[in-house]
Amino acid sequence: MAIRTTYETKFRRRKEGKTDYRKRLALVRSRKIRLVVRKTNTRIIAQAMQYEPIGDKVVAVADSKELSKYKFYGTNNTPSAYLVGYLIGKKLGKKQCVLDIGRRSPSHGGVVFAALKGAVDAGVEIPYNADALPSEERINGKTLDDYAKKLGDKAKTTFAGYIKEGINPGEIQKAFEKAKAEIAKVKA
Repeated sequence: MAIRTTYETKFRRRKEGKTDYRKRLALVRSRKIRLVVRKTNTRIIAQAMQYEPIGDKVVAVADSKELSKYKFYGTNNTPSAYLVGYLIGKKLGKKQCVLDIGRRSPSHGGVVFAALKGAVDAGVEIPYNADALPSEERINGKTLDDYAKKLGDKAKTTFAGYIKEGINPGEIQKAFEKAKAEIAKVKA
């Protein structure tokens, strides 16, 4: 007869594939604000979280859907991720944070690191490796403009969301710079 079980049930969020508790414990032990960046199918969400024993406290939030206030079409691409990072960085001010990418594999040049670059450019202190950041052409939308020119007439269907916001294909870089200038006025 067995005295004890041989199998230990995992935590619910670990079973669901949502939380890596080893990584989370290391981040919480740093006692710094965690910059949590998540990419969904349609948007980028960035949250500044502070650990408290009763539960994490949200310090600031930025979402790519907020970018419409700054006349930019917010979706889940690199320019949107940078602007979301820049926006949350402006909301945070000059604080120290640590990046929390969750269970995502770190993909150098990805949208998570574009959001990191935006937060750093806004004045937040976050340790990072410059090799992980996307190129400046990807961040400011130049590659999207080049792609729109390459598509020609098909760009109207591909970039329909941008057209709906009043941004013509091929003018994404200009809209990015205008949105960045507007976000720069945000106070912590």
